[in-house]
Amino acid sequence: MVTRADNLTIDAQRLWDDLMETARIGGTPKGGIRRLTLGEEDRQVRDWFRAQCEALGCTVTVDEVGNMFALRPGRDAALAPIAMGSHLDTQPTGGKFDGVLGVLAGLECLRTLHRAGYETHAPLMLVNWTNEEGSRFSPAMLGSGVHAGVFDRAYADARTDVEGARFSDAIEAIGYRGPLKVGTTPIGAMFELHIEQGPILEAEGDMIGVVTGVQGMRWYDVVVEGRESHAGSTPMRMRADALPAAAALILAIQERARACEGAVATVGTITVHPASRNVIPGRATLSVDLRHPDAERLAALEAQVRAALAEIAAAHGVSATMEMIWDSPPVPFHPDCVGAVRAAGEALGLRMRDIVSGAGHDAAYIARVAPTAMIFVPCVGGLSHNEAEETSFDECGAGAQVLLQAVLDYDRRLAERAAG
Repeated sequence: MVTRADNLTIDAQRLWDDLMETARIGGTPKGGIRRLTLGEEDRQVRDWFRAQCEALGCTVTVDEVGNMFALRPGRDAALAPIAMGSHLDTQPTGGKFDGVLGVLAGLECLRTLHRAGYETHAPLMLVNWTNEEGSRFSPAMLGSGVHAGVFDRAYADARTDVEGARFSDAIEAIGYRGPLKVGTTPIGAMFELHIEQGPILEAEGDMIGVVTGVQGMRWYDVVVEGRESHAGSTPMRMRADALPAAAALILAIQERARACEGAVATVGTITVHPASRNVIPGRATLSVDLRHPDAERLAALEAQVRAALAEIAAAHGVSATMEMIWDSPPVPFHPDCVGAVRAAGEALGLRMRDIVSGAGHDAAYIARVAPTAMIFVPCVGGLSHNEAEETSFDECGAGAQVLLQAVLDYDRRLAERAAG
């Protein structure tokens, strides 16, 4: 029986093999993964995940929105478990590591403990959160959001994809509507390993990012209404063309984001109606994504974009609306969890730095209900949400080892407090 946590070492090759094996479920010709939430490929990887966890003696339960919880007992069954995990769904042209690394590294941690016969003080839990990507059912981080009380089950069930399929029908179709009431699975703390999805760690030569929090994010739907008319017989001065107004707004958003230090802004989609070559567009719809680590500056950026939209609409003789559809405020992570990650990296002698996450993650919602932290590892060129997404063997192994040591450090502190 192993008694010292610092003797435990994950098997990096086994983790890598799992990453490559699961990448074949929904694998694309370009080497990425297309594994959309609640589709057939999602069912297959969920079945694989359940089987691997049950082989380690874990009890796997599923809640009403498909979140999966694999529980490994600890000495004190009365304690809420320390959770690890992330998500197994991907973008339509996703990579092998986004989300998946966090789940499979957690699985490797459980295998390492199982192989060594190591018993933690608190129970441990590995989680696969549903619909983190939001690429099929918007908004993103839906499963963790329901768990944390940000959304309710009815809201999740009513989400539809671009083809009109409802979340409720899709989850029933793959058999992953679980019996557990949403939000009733306790979490004592959560650690999420993830690729950075940005270029900072690689550029600075750091192996580990100690994530101190997640920046604020707001999503909007903008609709510009003009007037459809004939492209050949309507003089320029008499047009109410929705598309030039939308184009002006896109440029205005970019200008205002560049002027606001720390901000990023993206117009990710635009559609035009009626989309005919010889008809002046009567409507343009845009998605707008605004982000900033500071809540006040994010709100100020939004106000500037709204003001620009009003000015542009008036100048172009069109009307416009801007509706917020998602608001995720800046999230600071818990100092005890962040400290456990930092201590693990220091003990392992890894080069690391503090970093704020630019992307949204399930940990951002779980931080509302439990102490939480994240661990980042680099990705080549900062590239993610892309089939060419790449992270090295050594980086995956280092991240998983830090995850294991951080969880065990947090568990040790719980045991010390219990002992008085």
